[in-house]
Amino acid sequence: MCQWQGGKGLYMQLNATAPILALYANPEACLKKDFRVKRSSVVYLVQILSSPKDHGWGQDIEVLVLLYSLAHGLSLSVVGSAFGIPKSTVHRIIKHVTGKIKANLKTLISLPTADKLPEIADGFCQLAKSPAFHRAASAIDGCHIHIKPPGNEYHKEYINYKLFPSIQMQAICDSTGRFLDVFIGYPGSVHDARVLRNSPIFCQALFPPAGWFLLGDGGYPCLEKPVGLLTPYKVPRGQVQARFNTHHARARSVVERAFGRMKARWRATLFKALEVSPSFAPDIIACCAFLHNLCIDMNDVLEDAEAFPPEDGDQSPPPAAACGQESPGHHRSDRIAAQLSAPVQMAPHLREHDYIE
Repeated sequence: MCQWQGGKGLYMQLNATAPILALYANPEACLKKDFRVKRSSVVYLVQILSSPKDHGWGQDIEVLVLLYSLAHGLSLSVVGSAFGIPKSTVHRIIKHVTGKIKANLKTLISLPTADKLPEIADGFCQLAKSPAFHRAASAIDGCHIHIKPPGNEYHKEYINYKLFPSIQMQAICDSTGRFLDVFIGYPGSVHDARVLRNSPIFCQALFPPAGWFLLGDGGYPCLEKPVGLLTPYKVPRGQVQARFNTHHARARSVVERAFGRMKARWRATLFKALEVSPSFAPDIIACCAFLHNLCIDMNDVLEDAEAFPPEDGDQSPPPAAACGQESPGHHRSDRIAAQLSAPVQMAPHLREHDYIE
């Protein structure tokens, strides 16, 4: 692989002794084993991040370095050895490409337009196995990403309710598990509901539109305003409420599976404490979410990632109540619960009588 400039001579030449570069230079070679994504996904990522200022093979190599580092636990020494470059260069490339992905985040992670909502809602109805969820716009949940806490007086703030240091990733996804919005950076000790209340989605009432709702677990309050949020009954009373919780969980769990797929694809990085500072960790996590959506667009399925179980959604923190200018949405839960338990067809003998409402 050589790059020539204006016919004047050799501009740059890749290190032919690096096996990983020889693998990339072979168009028939499979990249999934080393990069956790297929070749077409790499090409697509290069296209998204390319700019008129790029030249030579630099952009390709930088993308490969980032992907390889995510696939191998962000180890500078491992990546540097594979590509034959110094660790300082690996660190600089990771910072540079991560910054470019962050600048292009909305290319692949963005809220849907109003005309897309019915299609998304149909997907949630299929997941819930009931048309009662025809106004579900997305599912929301929080995910704890393990980090090494800062070595100062604030390290205790990062210890979550599962007793390990983490950073919160709040994500909203559609019925296919595609991330529509991510909000990353709060310490692990912060309650999911507080993270939501401080996110732009909530503060600016960006999503969902009026009349639609998000599906959240019991750690969130059930709300109608400023954002519609539908949560399960904390202690279901009777079969009607229990049935509602069952259908609700079927639809909402798609966001847990999305977290599980993202973590499984980049398991070398996300299954242990991130080898970066807490201030840089949100950028790495955002990159993983960005690549998660990219792989969905490219139909880049990783078999071991698909088989990995979803995030554990049973150990949610204590629920939070509505407060301030928030309007509870329990009436919506009751209405949908009633719809789920209503007979699909009225029994013939019930039609023989007149009923007074």
